[in-house]
Amino acid sequence: MQLDRLVQFHKAVGDVTRIRIIALLQNGPLHGQALAGKLGVTPPTITHHMTKLREADLVYERREKNTIYFYLNEKSLALQAEAILKIGKNLPGPDDKKEEAVYKTAVLNNFFTKDGALKHLPAQRKKKLIVLEHLIKGLEPNRKYKEKEINEYIRKYHEDFATIRREFIMHHFMYREDSIYELNPPEMWGRIQP
Repeated sequence: MQLDRLVQFHKAVGDVTRIRIIALLQNGPLHGQALAGKLGVTPPTITHHMTKLREADLVYERREKNTIYFYLNEKSLALQAEAILKIGKNLPGPDDKKEEAVYKTAVLNNFFTKDGALKHLPAQRKKKLIVLEHLIKGLEPNRKYKEKEINEYIRKYHEDFATIRREFIMHHFMYREDSIYELNPPEMWGRIQP
């Protein structure tokens, strides 16, 4: 998840009316007029707040005849609420850094050839994260990459660019939207569990 989206989420829920809307939608879908009545605000106010919640991917809507019903996107709400807790978790302590560096070097020597090509992705998650982190370090932060550029970059290391590209997304090394890729901050990258 991109850090900007995380900030947008917290701005969206940083309003009393929007928190009340989320609480009401938790019990099931409602239309704008019903929300306005329950909250004692005008329909245009509801429209404003729903736009903010939709932009943060917290609600979605479905039309039934001439009425638009708003639904709480519970999965997105849970993921975004938990994302901030993951930042900074499981960072190594000062004593662990030497051991970790030795282990990482051994893993990289085992999975990369002397000319820097990746032999294959490790099956074990801990080793896979080390390999992916090594691969991602050649990409520039805050730069938006087209899918073709990412494929070409990965192909320098391994032929199966599609799998590695997917792994970058799955383990939060990168964020993808409309076939545009961007590095996430290192704090969001997949962490090795002790």
